[in-house]
Amino acid sequence: MKKYLVEFIGTFFLVFTIGSTVIAPGAGSLAPLAIGASLMVMIFAGGHVSGGHFNPAVTLAVWIRGKCDTKDVVPYWIAQVAAALVAAWVVGTIKMQGAAQPLALASWKPAFLAEFLFTFALCWVVLNVATAKGTSGNSFYGLAIGMTVMVGAFAVGGVSGGAFNPAVATGISAMGLSLWSNLPVLLGGELAGAVLAAVAYKAVNGSE
Repeated sequence: MKKYLVEFIGTFFLVFTIGSTVIAPGAGSLAPLAIGASLMVMIFAGGHVSGGHFNPAVTLAVWIRGKCDTKDVVPYWIAQVAAALVAAWVVGTIKMQGAAQPLALASWKPAFLAEFLFTFALCWVVLNVATAKGTSGNSFYGLAIGMTVMVGAFAVGGVSGGAFNPAVATGISAMGLSLWSNLPVLLGGELAGAVLAAVAYKAVNGSE
C-alpha cells in the first residue's frame, strides 16, 4: 500500500504542476522547466519506495524489463490515473474557469509520432538510469528523468500536448487542455514507445 500511495502522490503533483503552469495565469514558455522539475523532485522523494514511476507507460516498460512485480502493475496504474483525475479536479477549482485552451490535432500521425518518440526516450532513460546494474546506486537518476520530460515538452509540446504518460494524457483531457478525442492517439503512441524501449533495453543489456 505504501508504494501505491507514493505513486499517487508523485503523479498528483506532476499533473497538478502541468495544469497550474499551462492554464493561465501560468509559467508560459517556462512551463516545461517546472514540469520536469516537479517530476524530478517527486522521483527523488519517492523513488526509493515505489521506483518513482508516476506514469503507466513507465510501469509497463519496467514490468517488461522485469523490475516490477506483476501484482503491482494494475494497482500502480489505478493509483496513477486516479491521481491525475484528482489533480485535474483540484486545478479546476483554483484556476480561472474557461482558461484552458484545448489542443485540437490537425492530424493524428504527428501527435502519435511525438508521443511515441519521447515516451520511448523517457522509458529508455528510466530503464538505463534507474534499473541497470551499471548505474545502480547513482544519485542523478531523478534529474535525468525529469530533464527528459522537460526536453520532450519543449520539443513537441505544441504537436501532441507533450504528455508522454497515459495518466498525464488523461489529466490534461479532464482539464480541457486536450480534446478527449485526442486520447486514443496519445495512448497509442505512449504504449508503443514504452514497449519498444523495454525491448531495446533488453536487446542492448541482455539479461544482466
